[in-house]
Amino acid sequence: MLQYLNLGMENMANLISIGEKPGEGLSAPEPEPPVQAPLDGVLVTESAVNQIREALAKENIPADEGGMRLGVKGGGCSGLSYAMNFDTQSREGDRIFVFDGVRIFIDPKSFVYLRGVTLDYENTLLRQGFSFNNPNSTRSCGCGSSFSV
Repeated sequence: MLQYLNLGMENMANLISIGEKPGEGLSAPEPEPPVQAPLDGVLVTESAVNQIREALAKENIPADEGGMRLGVKGGGCSGLSYAMNFDTQSREGDRIFVFDGVRIFIDPKSFVYLRGVTLDYENTLLRQGFSFNNPNSTRSCGCGSSFSV
């Protein structure tokens, strides 16, 4: 089953004016609601998509056939750990999600734990790497690489 999610930005022109007359006071855009993954899918942010695309190219994996495999395995300080690796093709039963040409594969057992997850990539002074925002998690470790449900 192939699913596509649209990551387009909507209603970017909403402005709030402060003041009595047009042109007086300050204008500021309305705050954007936090981006969340659909409950029946996953969301991969633009920064994560760009990082995955670069890594696939370095691994010489064609984007039209291969992709990033997300999964869950037992272990870690909270009971379950996230798993990420590259795969040259999907497997039977995989859920396949496509974000701006980058394919994400998730096996059926892992999807039970990853349903609704948002995968992001951070590159800051304090942290560099992928991070999972998992609505199914009831507890996670300090580094964010393991969780429990």
